[in-house]
Amino acid sequence: MAIRHLLKLSRRSPRSLSATRSASTAVASVSDTPAPAPPHPNQMIYDRVAEQVKSKLKRLENPNPKFLKHNSPFPTLTDHTSILTYPETRVTTLPNGLRIATESNLASQTATVGVWIDAGSRFETEETNGVAHFLEHMIFKGTEKRSVRSLEEEIENMGGHLNAYTSREQTTYYAKVMGSDAPKALDILSDILQNSTFDERLINRERGVILREMEEVGAQTEEVIFDHLHATAFQYTPLGRTILGPAENIQKITKKDIQDYISTHYAAHRMVISASGAVKHEDVVEQAKNLFTKLSANPITTTQLVEKEPAIFTGSEIRMRDDDAPLAQFAVAFNGASWTDPDSIALMVIQAILGSWNKTAGGGKHMGSQLAQLVGISELAESMMAFNTNYKDTGLFGVYAVAKPDCLDDLAFAIMQEISKLCYRVNDDDVIRAQNQLKSSLLLHIDGTSPTAEDIGRQLITYGRRIPFAELFARIDAVDAATIKRVANRFIFDQDIAIAASGPVKLLPDYNWFRRRTYMLRY
Repeated sequence: MAIRHLLKLSRRSPRSLSATRSASTAVASVSDTPAPAPPHPNQMIYDRVAEQVKSKLKRLENPNPKFLKHNSPFPTLTDHTSILTYPETRVTTLPNGLRIATESNLASQTATVGVWIDAGSRFETEETNGVAHFLEHMIFKGTEKRSVRSLEEEIENMGGHLNAYTSREQTTYYAKVMGSDAPKALDILSDILQNSTFDERLINRERGVILREMEEVGAQTEEVIFDHLHATAFQYTPLGRTILGPAENIQKITKKDIQDYISTHYAAHRMVISASGAVKHEDVVEQAKNLFTKLSANPITTTQLVEKEPAIFTGSEIRMRDDDAPLAQFAVAFNGASWTDPDSIALMVIQAILGSWNKTAGGGKHMGSQLAQLVGISELAESMMAFNTNYKDTGLFGVYAVAKPDCLDDLAFAIMQEISKLCYRVNDDDVIRAQNQLKSSLLLHIDGTSPTAEDIGRQLITYGRRIPFAELFARIDAVDAATIKRVANRFIFDQDIAIAASGPVKLLPDYNWFRRRTYMLRY
């Protein structure tokens, strides 16, 4: 038996022996670890418990590193702002109040640089109505260091595009150029805004240009309808005046009127320099500091001006009957929401629910809008569209339509039926469809450097910041059928309306007929 046991030991593999040896070594090392010292016999039981708690806390403060290999046991706050606000809009405010906002896209080859000003025809007086638009024309007529010809040649040589427009509350000057020419474009913009000469000879010449422009605008019936709609809805208030102004004002506007308007309203704190595309924020800020040094420091704000002369909605109508015209046009509007009104997003969704329709575009019974279906199937109109215009303290919301004279009665009934129905019945499918259409139209609108720069400048003036698309879409998704009914009851149910109509409008129902159909009698 002893010999057999010795043979088994000799046949055992070296690997198993080494494993046995290592195991024994590990056991020895464990046994060699010094055990915690026992408490002193005179130590109280509470002191012993306190010592144990201290040792546990010490182990928590200094955990074993091998358990921290992938993550920390301690919770941390995670900030997703950089993802939700992409692409980032960087904003810098200079000491004089001038704001510079940029959205860089270095993959783009072009850039748009512009100056958005919180001033428009609303901030004129009755005597100077039209000076803001007149100034827009004169701003390109030469500066102290650039003549009209050199200014035009400089833009042409860059292959750029210099333009401007005036609205009731904003004025914009912008240039679209190659990315490498963005500093030159900003230099031109600063020069024309601060050093324009306003030659009397050129002012007299420009009067004729503006009067011809007024004739061209007068031939655009849609522009005329909306001008008259503002005139009757906001009568005796600044928003009721036209952007171009009356012809008698154009004939008597002087150089002093233009310079007074600049010194009063073209203040640094009411301006936003917006740039998008192939631009760098730091470069634009540094250049703006050196260029925009002569801006007005007038402390008056647009909020103070609006409070002084608020826009008051008046239920009324204006009709310009012309039986010789082939088509009748009319607009029905309610008092809408301001830019910062919490219900402005819901009104945008309502606008998408009502939709638009054009006879030349086809469609009709297969469109999502119930109003478009009624108009298309019954051939009630040549075109129709819902509109929603926002201002600082008010807005206009309604429907504009073009139709044959014998369809006006049925068309007016369809429009008022679909508008007033929103106060009582709203389909969830219609709301979802309108939300999707609204979100896609917002994204399609900013496809390019110029629309992006315009969006940045407008939002900084109206909201004081640029709303990220993640936030804007969340606000749109938060609108449900109950919200639509609540907002419709606020702005539509039994509310006064404004009507502007032109053409052969003999068969268009009267004002009381429209006013009666802002609600339904339900028993």
